[in-house]
Amino acid sequence: MGESLMEPRTGTTLPAPGGQRGTEPRQAAGAPGRRGPIGTQGDGGVAPAEGHEAVMLLERARAEVDPVLRAALGSLPGPLRRIALYHFGWERADGSPAEGGSGKAIRPALVLAAAAALGGPEARAGAARAAAAVELVHNFTLLHDDVMDRDATRRHRPTAWTVFGDADAILAGDTLQALALRLLAQDPHPASPAAAARLADCVIELCAGQHADTALERCAPAEVTLDGVLAMAEAKTGALLGSACAIGGLYAGASDGEVEALDAFGREAGLAFQLIDDVIGIWGDPSRTGKPVGADLAARKKSLPVVAAFASGTPAAAELAGLYARPGDEGDLDHIALTVERAGGRDWAQGEAADRMARAMQQLARAVPDPEAAGGLLALAEFVTRRTG
Repeated sequence: MGESLMEPRTGTTLPAPGGQRGTEPRQAAGAPGRRGPIGTQGDGGVAPAEGHEAVMLLERARAEVDPVLRAALGSLPGPLRRIALYHFGWERADGSPAEGGSGKAIRPALVLAAAAALGGPEARAGAARAAAAVELVHNFTLLHDDVMDRDATRRHRPTAWTVFGDADAILAGDTLQALALRLLAQDPHPASPAAAARLADCVIELCAGQHADTALERCAPAEVTLDGVLAMAEAKTGALLGSACAIGGLYAGASDGEVEALDAFGREAGLAFQLIDDVIGIWGDPSRTGKPVGADLAARKKSLPVVAAFASGTPAAAELAGLYARPGDEGDLDHIALTVERAGGRDWAQGEAADRMARAMQQLARAVPDPEAAGGLLALAEFVTRRTG
């Protein structure tokens, strides 16, 4: 077990996303009266009862979706199939079988849980191909992101581009996106055309978000706003989680209003997820994340905690801007992380994650008023936003 994330301090004053400076202390995530998203069990983990339900849902989703994914990947031409199977953890670089993990299956689990919430077991069973399509799109983005970000490790093994080269990794990613749309195009379910259109729109939004992210890295700290970074994070992370939930609703025959509420639920939960992911990117345990500690800081990424720190107007914010102005010098990453924390970035990110989860719960209640029916979606959302990396 790795270290748990420290509980956030109270009393930090930061600009709210809309530009207003807060004057009241922000209650710490995990304090009485708020169910915080991170480390509220004291040992940095998920409460056994809550975590168990989500793990069961993820394992069930993986069991239902993996055969569809394996069949789809098996249809690829040999070289591309080899790269894709390596990326999913099912083969080694030499093509021999491997037992590596292919990810948590959060997005396909959301598809299936949303279908079940509004359509029952029959709708869930009919949504397996759609769930696999969403997972293929997710992995398309991972392959491309790893190339663009020059990330050398994912899921505790070398990334595909470090093994096969940039061009082959990009082409494998392109192929996964095409496979996703083919799965939906060949699905006889009446909801498949609407799902394909929504997923295609999502890919465009994902690409726009990635473009904004890369443009952001060329901006000086003073040019970056919380509003802009939150919008980018919604496009990069929230859009696909929202689409996953919405597509599950489509396969359940949900109304337009229910589908849009599911999309909003996924987007808000996605923002909470990204906020926590950014916290883990700075303060996480590499034995659990599979990435080197401080990689985001070494790359001078303007993640949400960092941008919140820039916006704090504190002496630590000015110091952080100076540290970030030296991109070729990694410096003392522990000192940079502490400076982000002193400027309030960690507190803000954890508190904002809790706020986003509250909004997500409101949208979920609109889409699925029956708490028992909504239980699977709630369990998954709490699982991904209570992890500690």
